[in-house]
Amino acid sequence: MERVLITGANRGIGLALAARYAAAGNRVFACCRDPSKALKLQSLAHSPKQLTVHAVHVADPKSVAAFARKMRATPIDILINNAATTGPVNQSLAKMDFDGWLETFAVNTMAPLRMLQAFAANLKAGKNPRAVTITSKMGALAVQTPRLYAYSSSKAALNKVMRMASVELARDGITVGLIHPGWVKTEMGGPHAQISVDDSAAGIMSVIAGLTLAETGSFKKWNGEDHSW
Repeated sequence: MERVLITGANRGIGLALAARYAAAGNRVFACCRDPSKALKLQSLAHSPKQLTVHAVHVADPKSVAAFARKMRATPIDILINNAATTGPVNQSLAKMDFDGWLETFAVNTMAPLRMLQAFAANLKAGKNPRAVTITSKMGALAVQTPRLYAYSSSKAALNKVMRMASVELARDGITVGLIHPGWVKTEMGGPHAQISVDDSAAGIMSVIAGLTLAETGSFKKWNGEDHSW
């Protein structure tokens, strides 16, 4: 049994991960901005000893700090930074919503580090602790796709941030990993995506299960393959 904290657990990949980890007998702390609207997630909360739902706005420092205080004495084995946004409608060279870009960075880049800071002590107290962030191939500099400037740049910055954090956290025995979930049939990925939510979630769980401190800071695909930076 592992203790798993998941952000953005109200839909898509986060919801699938919460369901799968709980079904496998793990203790799941499922976080989302507004639990009252997360009906599918709430339906998984059959037992408070298995899955509980928590209101956490990852881009709000006070919200994260309040939840961290609540979880202060709870060891965490796996932290999954999954919450993300695609960003504003206008995010191109010709037309950029700069305020929307800032918000995208707040959610996609700064919030995962904020969660990592807030729960570093919980992870240090955990068993084989792993801090995993769901990123995207759109953040890889090797991918030459001139679209979604805000989203892509926020993920590129996220990748660098987590790579740096992996060096520091290795001293505490905490493994840091980045995972590209594939092009998934979610609200974000759209109906024409290539991979089902369940297949992506199953692959992500397999990658997380195999992560070791020897490969901390790695960037992998949902199927276990290494991703180019």
